Amino acid sequence: MSVIKGKITRISGPIVYAEGLEGCGLYDVVDVGEKKIIGEIIRQNEGKATIQVYEDDTGMKIGEEVVCNGRPLSLRLGPGLVGTIYDGIQRPLKNMFEKSGAFLVPGERTEPIDVEKKWKMTVAEGVSEGMAISAGMVLGYVQETESIRHKIMVPPTVKGKTLKSFKGEGDYTVDEVIGTTDLDEEIKLSHYWPLRNPRPYAQKLEVSQPLVTGQRVIDVFFPLSKGGTAAIPGGFGTGKTMTQHAIAKWCDADLIVYIGCGERGNEMTDVLTEFPTLIDPRTGRSLMERTILIANTSNMPVAAREVSLYSGITLAEYYRDMGMHVAIMADSTSRWAEALRELSGRMEEMPAEEGFPAYLPTRLAEFYERAGRVNALCGEEGSVSVIGAVSPPGGDFSEPVTQHTKRFIRCFWALDRELANARHYPAIGWIESYSEYAEEIREWWDKLDPAWAEVRLSALELLKEEQRLQQIVRLIGPDALPDEKRIVLTVADMIKNGFLQQSAFDAVDVYSVPEKQIAILMLMMTYYKRALAVIKAGAPLPTVTSLSIKDEIVRLKSSVPNDKLEQMKEVEGRLEEQMGNLERQYVVNRR
Repeated sequence: MSVIKGKITRISGPIVYAEGLEGCGLYDVVDVGEKKIIGEIIRQNEGKATIQVYEDDTGMKIGEEVVCNGRPLSLRLGPGLVGTIYDGIQRPLKNMFEKSGAFLVPGERTEPIDVEKKWKMTVAEGVSEGMAISAGMVLGYVQETESIRHKIMVPPTVKGKTLKSFKGEGDYTVDEVIGTTDLDEEIKLSHYWPLRNPRPYAQKLEVSQPLVTGQRVIDVFFPLSKGGTAAIPGGFGTGKTMTQHAIAKWCDADLIVYIGCGERGNEMTDVLTEFPTLIDPRTGRSLMERTILIANTSNMPVAAREVSLYSGITLAEYYRDMGMHVAIMADSTSRWAEALRELSGRMEEMPAEEGFPAYLPTRLAEFYERAGRVNALCGEEGSVSVIGAVSPPGGDFSEPVTQHTKRFIRCFWALDRELANARHYPAIGWIESYSEYAEEIREWWDKLDPAWAEVRLSALELLKEEQRLQQIVRLIGPDALPDEKRIVLTVADMIKNGFLQQSAFDAVDVYSVPEKQIAILMLMMTYYKRALAVIKAGAPLPTVTSLSIKDEIVRLKSSVPNDKLEQMKEVEGRLEEQMGNLERQYVVNRR
């Protein structure tokens, strides 16, 4: 298409108004001003275009030129993405730093992926010239990192039905043509994809497998499925970021996409310096070999923050299309919503609740609905799991972002201020939190241990009863309760300290395999049933709680390694022995 040029007529922060762009489409990318900073047309009105710019436009003047590129804002997808740190519009920050220093220079350009590096491609079985092809078909493989085998697929945009030419095995850059179709479309190792458009798939599937995180409060009480959506709301200092870090390191996803959206610079610095040093527990290599980072801090241009979530979800869908299970950490969607609010205010739109735009729920839905478990076009199963942190001001869960997010997610991990202040981490409160995936992944847990569903519900009921009893205790003290109720308080404390609380600094406790998780909880609930029976037989509470097995069960989380679970049977035997002796003693006395 011919180049369309316009002129700037008005500037309002990151919102620029221009005329002369009538031939441009909505969401087309434009180069704005003398510095040619990246912008996107977000409104067309009788020859006047509204543009949001993704870089700092300080110093821009009325009358400067705007040039339309004739395409929507797109990401370049291909080998070289994994292990890279990008800003919100896919500029690699390390390359930008080497080129222009510590601060991003408006209008600075650099390729998203290395265009000079040659990748060794091996040909997929059965691929040859003249064969029939379709979108998503695998043509070859590239070893992107030691942990990621990158599939070279026919891009979804290709319309041709036959592979007219194909170079075969060899070393290629991402710009080299490796094949053509019968419509003379070029196929390369990389291609562009509009980031606001969901990538296509063959079929959406029901979720049925949990995303195993190694965090007991999540995996057992409030599980997230592969392809599911979760939110972590919590006030400042309750541990949202650290919980996401733990999940990113230990979950069984094939790839992690971590989006630092509007967070403080020092928090993102911790992520950028810590992640490369972390060791992937599955491979023993650097965690960055299966991680993509998007860093868009609070002092970066606000419009780029708004688009960073779409960048992250597009990258995740690309690897999902290869048959991988991808987990996205979005930290935080509240800062993203604040960017929407600022841009909406600049465009003088009518505000809704608390100043947020009326389309906030729609934008949240567009993001979370791109999660899911699918049959990809390549014929393999893949998934995208989304975990979004929410930062409600003052920890108020009734504010709009939290409330609207709850409409589109099915797993809610509410962080509790009191737990965080008591140094109980993860500070996920068991009263407000919930998961709607428990029933759908029950079959997976039943194969592991058929008692999972019953024990989980019993433990949650016991914790809810303990909360009701605590209200009485605050009024009249624990001595007013009968021993049958006081044992509830004791076992609830065991569950809190020995199961729900987890130390990231303990080499054993930092990660629990699912078998260990359910074994610990079953022992605690068995202790409760046996203790209740002994108390009803006449044993006083202090005698029951003084048994050594009680403290031994609480210490199981850090005393029994994941590869020595046979020790659990020995503990179970000692529990039966001590409780049995006590029960026989008091049953005999009653007779």
